[in-house]
Amino acid sequence: MATRTAASSAPRAAQAGFTLVEVLVALLVLALMASMAWQGVDGITRARDTSQGQIDRTLRINAVVGQWESDLAKVQDTGAVPALNFDGVTLRLTRASDEGMQVIAWSLRPDQSGSTLLRWAGPVVTNGAALQDSWFTSQQLQGSEPGQLRALEGVSQWQVYFYYQSQGQSSGWSNAQSTGNVTPFAGAASAPVTVQALPAGVRLVMEFAPGSGVNGPLTRDTLLGP
Repeated sequence: MATRTAASSAPRAAQAGFTLVEVLVALLVLALMASMAWQGVDGITRARDTSQGQIDRTLRINAVVGQWESDLAKVQDTGAVPALNFDGVTLRLTRASDEGMQVIAWSLRPDQSGSTLLRWAGPVVTNGAALQDSWFTSQQLQGSEPGQLRALEGVSQWQVYFYYQSQGQSSGWSNAQSTGNVTPFAGAASAPVTVQALPAGVRLVMEFAPGSGVNGPLTRDTLLGP
């Protein structure tokens, strides 16, 4: 009789499993581990995206500054229009190319990102009358014309300075709106324009809006050719 009781209790002992509390504890541990793993993956992804965004912004700024310097390196005074002029909002210049002359306008216009630096390139022309027409067109830009490029977003403000070494000017950087040997430009029929003697250098100072991903101002000095 005793032998039968021992034999019958053995299968019940073998069938014993996890209790409900043990299963719930195991599920809780698995959930915590999955949450920690997800946070780690999410942190890595965010860090990668932030790093890539900073790289993209740096490359964009370098490209814009490179184009800015390329335009200034090819400034040429034709006598038909001002070779280099800054009115506080737009810097206009006449740029030489293999096919002729071209008016370039860099301007800062407000938008939802703070302000955007735009670059407009006029058509390449080969005579003074066409160059004057292009110059006057650059004074009426609204920001959406053909040839208008959104160069750099998130700029809060900018300033341009000219450096003069001679021609009666004291050496040093001065506000481009108030320096230079100024003479009236006779071709300016629609708006008063003044002609400044070409400086030896141009300084660009840009400040960026909060949230743009760029901290501190950007300053770039460009030496003009003789």
